[in-house]
Amino acid sequence: MDKISVIIPVFNTLEFLEDCIDSVINQTYRHFEIILVNDGSNKETENMLITYSNKYENIYLYNFSERVGVGAARNFGVSKSTGSYIYFLDSDDYLPNMALELLVNNIKGDDMIRGRIKHTTFSNGEVVLLQGLMNPKYYEGKKFNSIKNKSALNTLIRKDFIIENNLRFSEELDIYSDITFLVSACIATPRVPYLKEAIYFRRKRNDAISNPSLSQSALHEKVYNFLRMYKSLKETIEDEQANAYLDKEFLNFYRKQIVTCFKDITYIDMLYPALQECVKLTNKQLIQNYSWVLRNEVNALLNDNQKKYKRIMKRHQLLRDIKVGLGSKRKFYLLLYRRVFQKMKVKENVVFFESFLGKNYSDNPKYIYEKMLEKNMPYKYVWCFREDKNIPGNAIQVKRFSLKYYYYLARAKYWVSNSRLPKSLNKRKENIYLQTWHGTPLKTLVFDINDIHSADPNYKKNFYEQSRRWDYLNSPNQYSSDIFRRAFKYDKTMLEFGYPRNDILYQKNNKNDIDKLKDKIGIPKDKKVILYAPTWRDDEFFSRGNYKFTLNLDLAKMQDAFAAEYILLLRTHYHIANNIDVSEFEGFVYDASHYDDIAELYLASDMLITDYSSVFFDYAHLQRPILFYTYDLEKYRDSLRGMYFDMQEECPGPLLMTTEDVVESITDIVGVTEKYKDKYNAFYDKFCQWDDGHASEKTIEAIFKD
Repeated sequence: MDKISVIIPVFNTLEFLEDCIDSVINQTYRHFEIILVNDGSNKETENMLITYSNKYENIYLYNFSERVGVGAARNFGVSKSTGSYIYFLDSDDYLPNMALELLVNNIKGDDMIRGRIKHTTFSNGEVVLLQGLMNPKYYEGKKFNSIKNKSALNTLIRKDFIIENNLRFSEELDIYSDITFLVSACIATPRVPYLKEAIYFRRKRNDAISNPSLSQSALHEKVYNFLRMYKSLKETIEDEQANAYLDKEFLNFYRKQIVTCFKDITYIDMLYPALQECVKLTNKQLIQNYSWVLRNEVNALLNDNQKKYKRIMKRHQLLRDIKVGLGSKRKFYLLLYRRVFQKMKVKENVVFFESFLGKNYSDNPKYIYEKMLEKNMPYKYVWCFREDKNIPGNAIQVKRFSLKYYYYLARAKYWVSNSRLPKSLNKRKENIYLQTWHGTPLKTLVFDINDIHSADPNYKKNFYEQSRRWDYLNSPNQYSSDIFRRAFKYDKTMLEFGYPRNDILYQKNNKNDIDKLKDKIGIPKDKKVILYAPTWRDDEFFSRGNYKFTLNLDLAKMQDAFAAEYILLLRTHYHIANNIDVSEFEGFVYDASHYDDIAELYLASDMLITDYSSVFFDYAHLQRPILFYTYDLEKYRDSLRGMYFDMQEECPGPLLMTTEDVVESITDIVGVTEKYKDKYNAFYDKFCQWDDGHASEKTIEAIFKD
């Protein structure tokens, strides 16, 4: 049985390593060795590698004191290998258990065989194999089509073939070093088999900011490396098919990646000399097959006229933007936002408000706005809503993503929002952006989350780019400030006054105001009020930003137990897209999910039932009973999000797993309150330390100038 040498370069991939190495150890093909090349990783990663090499006789560890790059690490691994076959695996990826067996059984007399690469964001993936239907596809006349993914991963290759043809990865490149190896391999072999059933799971890291993979490098770095790779190969390779492949790859890369990079015109000066050298090496006849726009740009490069090239590129970028802008109404409005409205002068006295993606008139933006009205400040106000609202003052109301929405965002000096504005809305340097945020975190946030289970796998990268635009950030307590700094990677001004939305909890916590609120909400004043406010689950969604919710609280049992004394106010999270039908519980259950301001619901209620929502941090300001209906605690805590503290230890109320538990606690609410009195007081002291009913005024004084 032939031995396979699996070569794994490693650089600071601690969180992925076990999945990667274990996936090789668990292969059905048993005759293998693992060559671990530690490419200057941190001590934690090195310690895990040492643990594996000490535990298994067929795992060999080699350590570099400084990083040499993936190309050099793979070349070194080949030199240390003793197998008949070589197989390259990245340390953040993993294999299904039959991957090596399928490749070695189908390589037969060929020099190499390639398998299918599937991209994933998780540490497990399923493969269904239909035995007897596996037949390799052979790339012969068009061998170079086999390297369209530009990666040497999931390739089983004879070591003798590597040695005889001096196949090496480029050690000068950080990115695209694989193409040097693969092009030379394709030149030297008559054909390349491809077996789609031999799967390789390539993990797309969800944190492209803190620990990016090479494929997540900045675009200008990718461009620089690609140009170096192309120039090096074109100057050394004479094979006609290889040159045709490289030229086609270069022109497609130019059309998609380089042109995108050059939207920032400053990169032209940096990359122009290398780009010009590459264009001179390209088959001029092939260039004629592309659009007149590309040909025009290439001719300027060939004529060595950098000023003309920049002028042409600027004009062509406008034409490309117009072409994209004509694709839909929203894209056209975005074109106007960037190309027209943002060229106009900023209006120094205009403030743009948005709360919960335009769904509500509520939360911190509402109370900042109303305080500005009360103080009669000399500003004009614009509110973004999905539908018209009856609000105080004479603010202009604009529909989200309408033409007026883009116009006023482009012209307003101040932006005030409690959630992220779309990434497409680039901010001018004259803008001042107040991000008020919308809660004290229990669930881990952004860069404190490991695996992303939400509908947006690029959540961390997108969040990072959007949050770079924030000039100010509200914080409700020291606990939150510490988390926001780390989890948001936020280093600008933090407004540590408490939340403006909590002002009402101090200013209107009296019977007269509460009775007025009950009339406004439309609930009886002669019964006590239970507010049930659950949050959303990351893995239950219709689409990005639209989450499902299944009501696990048995309302029939609640009604039987409490209808004579209580009513129940149901308030789901603003991300929840589906309506919950409670019509059969009329008179007991009131659905307040679309009621704008949850702070008013707090005041109107006598106790709160929640789960992992941050609402309980705000509700604690009222010092009223809180119950936690955490029926899926283990899954939510351990699989979906993770938490910043132990709920059992710190929550100011009991954690309940069934409706029966909830009923029992409400029945004995006086006893429950007494039992959790000390814990509630400690919680209040820790999380309610800054609010005093004047957070709105303090926020305004910090940002807005009369």
